[in-house]
Amino acid sequence: MHIEVGTYQMPSTLCIGHRGAGGLLPENTLPSFEQAINIGCEWVELDVYHVDGELLVIHDKSVDRTTNGEGLVSELSFDEIRALDAGGGHSVPTLQEVINLVDRRCRINIELKGPDTGNPVSDLLSRYCRTEWTPRDFLLSSFDHKELELADPAYPRGVLFAKLLPDMWDRAERLGAWSVNFNKGEVSRSLVEDAHSRGYKVLAYTVNSNTDILRMIDYGVDGIFSDYPDRVIELRAGPGK
Repeated sequence: MHIEVGTYQMPSTLCIGHRGAGGLLPENTLPSFEQAINIGCEWVELDVYHVDGELLVIHDKSVDRTTNGEGLVSELSFDEIRALDAGGGHSVPTLQEVINLVDRRCRINIELKGPDTGNPVSDLLSRYCRTEWTPRDFLLSSFDHKELELADPAYPRGVLFAKLLPDMWDRAERLGAWSVNFNKGEVSRSLVEDAHSRGYKVLAYTVNSNTDILRMIDYGVDGIFSDYPDRVIELRAGPGK
């Protein structure tokens, strides 16, 4: 069984490198994304903030955890953030740098983290889609459903949920979701079957232990976000492969 993504045939359980290979190398850095691609990920996932008219790839609201600096992303300038060490001497990359690095060797899931990201991300992607890239090479996702709604609907949308909500299917329908993305603790076989019956893919985050990876595969999820994508690649192949 394979999943259709644009013109591509992909394994039935997509391996999505969470922040690249965030458990193996500093997360959301260019080496981390390169490692995820080399491991064999079909997708990489990253997080984006809009700073001084630029799109920076960083997860937290502050730079404290992932760099040698301190302060809120919203209170620092683009140049100040770029001057920080995000691990191994590498700077916080721009979205453009990551897309150029990936170079269509895999698909890219862009999570809209900060405010005013939906439109700028869409504008940047439109420039790439005038060349060899296509909208189906990207997936835009967010917990901020209002921000996600601002993004160009030409790009597939993944609606992120921190927990199950009574109106989650209504939200997914209103946003024209390609996928619904759930915390692994919320995922069950019945949830996956329900989502599939409604026409949605199910992507589970953040799945790192072998036990959880195998459980997600058994439930039939369509994709697994993992800090250790090498484990997903190995386990989905089955015993002795």
